[in-house]
Amino acid sequence: MQVKFLKSKIHRATLTKTDIDYEGSIGIDWTLAEAAGLQENEAVHVWNLNNGERLETYVIKASAGSGEIFLNGAAARLGQAGDLVIIAAFCWLDAKEKIQPKVVLVDERNQIKK
Repeated sequence: MQVKFLKSKIHRATLTKTDIDYEGSIGIDWTLAEAAGLQENEAVHVWNLNNGERLETYVIKASAGSGEIFLNGAAARLGQAGDLVIIAAFCWLDAKEKIQPKVVLVDERNQIKK
């Protein structure tokens, strides 16, 4: 039997901008994405702490060290600059397998705290 497990998350990141005219996705500072073990085009869930919106999209690279986290396309309607979000990725494993999720905590400028 396969079970869905949390693979990684970036916790309480701050959205820096939104762009409704872009074709879709979430841009993530590549330093944060790599620390969380995320890959370009990987599916992620985004949970907005300010308004309760939840969505699924895919990762694109934002400049490493920039602190940028931005929603594009239709997802841009579900948040605004300054909103706090949790970005989470999951994986499927056999029920007996174990995984230690990578959790990246960030400060208000989206720089790694821990």
